[in-house]
Amino acid sequence: MALIPVTILTGFLGSGKTTLLKHILTADHGKKIAVIENEFGEENIDNEILIQNSNEQIVQMSNGCVCCTIRGDLVEALNQLWEQKKSKQISFDRVVIETTGIANPGPVAQTFFMDDDVAEHYVLDAVVTLVDAKHGDQQLDEHEEAQNQVGFADQIFITKCDVVDEKIRQSLRNRIVHMNPKAPIKEITHGVVNLDEVFDLHGFNLNAKLDIDPHFLEQDNHEDCGHDHSHDHDHGHHHAHEHHEHHHGHTDKIQSFVFRSEKPFDHKKLEDFLGGILSVFGQKLLRYKGVLYIKGSNRKVVLQGVHEMMGSDMAGPWGTELKQTKIVFIGQDLPKDTLIMGLEGCLV
Repeated sequence: MALIPVTILTGFLGSGKTTLLKHILTADHGKKIAVIENEFGEENIDNEILIQNSNEQIVQMSNGCVCCTIRGDLVEALNQLWEQKKSKQISFDRVVIETTGIANPGPVAQTFFMDDDVAEHYVLDAVVTLVDAKHGDQQLDEHEEAQNQVGFADQIFITKCDVVDEKIRQSLRNRIVHMNPKAPIKEITHGVVNLDEVFDLHGFNLNAKLDIDPHFLEQDNHEDCGHDHSHDHDHGHHHAHEHHEHHHGHTDKIQSFVFRSEKPFDHKKLEDFLGGILSVFGQKLLRYKGVLYIKGSNRKVVLQGVHEMMGSDMAGPWGTELKQTKIVFIGQDLPKDTLIMGLEGCLV
């Protein structure tokens, strides 16, 4: 039986998660969705779309959706849903987990890699993060959780775009890009989204394409990075963020940088270096993903990780494409220079 795809829906308090979820659950799409609410609190799904309580845990909703309310363990909730699906008590073909507004999505994401029972039945598709256009800047300033939510995202929606002007939206967008250049950003109002921007994003699929925002480095080119520019193409990552601190006045704990090189890696050296880095800085690394150029291989190697859990897989052949490594690291107070020097030391 195919694995059931899971979407983690996150965002700070009041960012519009429930509004978006309501839109998804009431849209005419024919999908059968189970929803796990991290906590039935103030942000619970509005009662008008609830039909009946089959028991305290499982709530039947309109549009064939099922809601599992948990205050306990996520693993238990997922296993319970699976057992009820297997015994044909309920029917669903995907799961959405709505986290509380102050949750760090990291441990939720790790569940899908650490628990064998969960991994046997479910696959984590993506983390979708909502950021409030009006209050997002302040929330990112004041709350580490809000920064974590942006750092983990595979897709970001800036919500309530109808209540702020273009200048504020653009400033927020620029800030988010520098925290997470790999997640597409879409501005929405009233929770209206296309389902193909929420589901089947394959954000945790090792063979998924690595998209890094093409404007990520544009404003940095004029800055003196104190490096020999003759080999700047090897690592166009220097000062990948600093300019946004000057321009926007923010020094975000969650930041990102991109490592690039047209030289191949020595596989063994890279493996040893990454192993050491993860054991020391794993908790600070939220997400990292890259396409690697490895000496002796005519195929791309795709690397991806969450905190200390890292995986790699062979992807398609390079063909006529320029062979180059491109890795994006997203984390908290990362020792960027140490990582760059270490990675450069692994090049052939």
